[in-house]
Amino acid sequence: MNDADLVTFKLFKYERETEAASYKQFDHLFPLNKYAGFHSYFAGAPANMSFLTLADYENYLVSLADFPRFNQAHITNLRAAIDKGYTHYCESVTNYEKTISKHIVLDVNQSVFHAPIARMPNTISANDQARITKSARQLIRDVIIPEYQRFFTFFTTEYMPNCRQDVGITALEDGKDYYQYLIEYYTTTQLSADQIHQMGLDEVARIKAEMNTIINQLEFKGNFTEFVSYLRTEPAFYTDSEQDLLEKASYITRKAAAQLPKWFGLLPRSTFDIKPSPDGGAYYVAPDGSGTTSGTYFIDTQDLKSQPLYNLEALTLHEAEPGHHFQSSIAMELDVPEFRKTLYHSAYGEGWGLYSERLGKEMGFYQDPYSDFGRLTYEMWRACRLVVDTGMHAQGWSREKAIDYLAAHTALSMADVVAQIDRYITWPAQALSYKIGELKIRELRQRAEIALGVNFDVRAFHDQILRNGSLPLATLEELFDRWLAQQQAEVHQEK
Repeated sequence: MNDADLVTFKLFKYERETEAASYKQFDHLFPLNKYAGFHSYFAGAPANMSFLTLADYENYLVSLADFPRFNQAHITNLRAAIDKGYTHYCESVTNYEKTISKHIVLDVNQSVFHAPIARMPNTISANDQARITKSARQLIRDVIIPEYQRFFTFFTTEYMPNCRQDVGITALEDGKDYYQYLIEYYTTTQLSADQIHQMGLDEVARIKAEMNTIINQLEFKGNFTEFVSYLRTEPAFYTDSEQDLLEKASYITRKAAAQLPKWFGLLPRSTFDIKPSPDGGAYYVAPDGSGTTSGTYFIDTQDLKSQPLYNLEALTLHEAEPGHHFQSSIAMELDVPEFRKTLYHSAYGEGWGLYSERLGKEMGFYQDPYSDFGRLTYEMWRACRLVVDTGMHAQGWSREKAIDYLAAHTALSMADVVAQIDRYITWPAQALSYKIGELKIRELRQRAEIALGVNFDVRAFHDQILRNGSLPLATLEELFDRWLAQQQAEVHQEK
């Protein structure tokens, strides 16, 4: 077995063992979190699917027709969750029914499920278009919308009256073991909650010192809280034009693209578009792998006051290049088995995104101290997650204590703070992955810099991190160790 096949074998084994371990846990009892759930993932699927051939549309009809089974399976699991007491914390899922009711529409044309039908390509015959349209509209009207109504009724009349009163998941039966399982699942490490909590406190202290240095350099007359308030309210830090925001983001991506060959040997072929986010928020969606679609970097243009310009460089580097688009495109273009091309480990993927924000400073971004402060606000946000997530789920913190901590240490608005804390309550341990992954990548780079000295090649290091696609952090480090030993041997031979 060659090295490439050995990596594939180890990844396949890891994925199967991780999946088997999940069957012994309670993941199936939590198909919902603060922002999404099985019902919203199903509704979002059409926007991320290819609709090019008649077969694509025939398969879509099958999916629509199968939704009652899918819906009932999750309702059954949620009833089991109620029986076991494994429901979400009440305050964190207040108004969650809005994520369901948005799909209960009177006009089929307004349903997200109708969008693919409205854009059928003319390569499909008129007769087939008419048949597909008739079937799809009937399924949306008679199956999809009633099923969303059924889930809405269940959620409001059965689930919410049985929501839990304790914030932390460790308050549940076997909750401590379950939280440790979730930590290992999302971070792909064996770290304990206490270790992660302390790592978070250390990072918060370091980042806070860097933030205060910038505040002092700007000669701002006031403390951290007052400076953050100034950033939130100063009109100069915001734009009132959607087009202006998109153009500024585009400029950042072009500037980054020009720098990439200096920092990477591996360069993806796949392109990406920048578009307004249809549902708010900023995020990246990878191409579907067919070779016919581009990646998409979505920016929140619906609430321009929630998108300060001093954050735009960090956000764009994270979501586009050298962040998510860059990493995921390289993975999809690798000569590896298909399952590896779309494999996603949150600690690796989000860790790389956060590392990319920091790399931007070396690439010549953040020349404006306000933009550098914006970068630090993003990093502080991820560091605080280590503290508040473990605080609530392992150390008995109340929701209010977590809200106060996040509000005191970040530039997030109070509305965003509350939403984030409710996310961490309903999705335990997931938010730990960002900072844990970034810290590991930074650790590996530091080791390489020390070991290789003047022979350290940052392009070769980055290629090593990216050349195998998404990996558990232990596997990433194992492959890095081999690479570093090889690099040291080559340096020794040259001497």
